[in-house]
Amino acid sequence: MATPQAAPVRIALVEDDDEARGRLVASIRSDPSLELVGEYRNGGEALTGLDAGAPDVFLVDLGLPDMSGLDVVRQLAEQHPACEILVVSIFGDEQSVISALEAGAHGYLLKGALEHDIAEDIRHLRSGGSPLSPVIARQVLKRLVPAKPEYSQLTPREGEILNAIARGFSYAETGALLHLSVQTVHTHLKNIYKKLAVHSKTEAVFEAERRRLL
Repeated sequence: MATPQAAPVRIALVEDDDEARGRLVASIRSDPSLELVGEYRNGGEALTGLDAGAPDVFLVDLGLPDMSGLDVVRQLAEQHPACEILVVSIFGDEQSVISALEAGAHGYLLKGALEHDIAEDIRHLRSGGSPLSPVIARQVLKRLVPAKPEYSQLTPREGEILNAIARGFSYAETGALLHLSVQTVHTHLKNIYKKLAVHSKTEAVFEAERRRLL
């Protein structure tokens, strides 16, 4: 008795660039295990298409002409949680990547780094993976792996000095408050700048607050 053939994976995509969309469509149609069920040129068309139901996998470009692709990702993730979302974009900056993943994307590929058919990445996604271009993977790992302690943690004294500076005290006032010479305050500040990779007291306060060290 013949084994029943699995139903093809239903794919939809939104991409405003005709050439890029054509390559994606050709890759999907060349694989018999995939079925293209939606092809959109902007976010509005994509969201309207979703009203009729979501595919198994949705490919989303972030740089759409009428709205941010992040809004498409966010709405798709909220309304159709079973649909797997794969971002395919030219934007490789950390903010775009992290925002897309936080919005609900399951993978992120750079258009310029696609050295094989998108069908391969879709199969990877459907098997439980999270396709990421190498550059994107490095950014995600950098975000997750904490900095070395010696360059991220302030000593109690350094924290006291930076707290005083953040409150508006001058170097001399900070020294008097903490019973230190101005030269000692400057020495501590140099160490703080090195640890936080900054070049001014304003940057030091901002970076320390960002890292929740103050």
